[in-house]
Formats: sequence, C-alpha cells, structure tokens
Amino acid sequence: MGSNESKPTKDDENVKKIRKPKPWKHCEPITRAQLAKIRDEFWDTAPCNGGRKEIWDALRAAAEAELILAQAIIDIAGVIVQNDDLTICYDERGAKYELPKYVLSEPINLIKDN
Repeated sequence: MGSNESKPTKDDENVKKIRKPKPWKHCEPITRAQLAKIRDEFWDTAPCNGGRKEIWDALRAAAEAELILAQAIIDIAGVIVQNDDLTICYDERGAKYELPKYVLSEPINLIKDN
C-alpha cells in the first residue's frame, strides 16, 4: 500500500473471516479461574482505553462465542477486523480496539481444574 496506507474499511472486498488465535502460552501456567479473573479485569477496564462501550460489548460477546456466532456479532456491530484473530479491530469511526489473546482463547499451558 505504501504511503497511501489506510485502515481497512467495511467496504473492502476481502472482509476477513475471523478465527481463533494461534496456540499461545501464558508467561506461567494458570488455572481456568485465574484466566477468568484476568479476562474480567480486561473487559472491566477496556472501555477506559477509548472507543465506544457498545463496540467493546460486541467484541466481548464475539470473543466468548463460537466462531459462526462471533462472525455475525462482528458483522452486525460494524466492526472492521484488521487481524482475523480479532487482536486488532476498528469501529466505523476509526477508533482502534486491541484485544489480548487471553480474552480470545485459552493458553496451551492452562492448568485443568480438578
């Protein structure tokens, strides 16, 4: 794209189909309860980083849904997906939303609950 590089728009012909992030590892093994806690903390504070609350709510719903439903949520909310794993998205006004992998999938070193 060069110097005319721009943010993707909803009208792009190649609308990205979303997918789960590639397998990843947390810095140390964590339990499902610990993962839930850091996810809740992220979602509670995310709207403070800018953007619109309704987009954050849609991103959370998509992150917690199966892929087919997640795709529908993203499409209906008008979210523009830069990375197909949802780690970087934009709303129609150009606000950027960055999601950490831990809210999108489980790490490979998740400690299974007894």
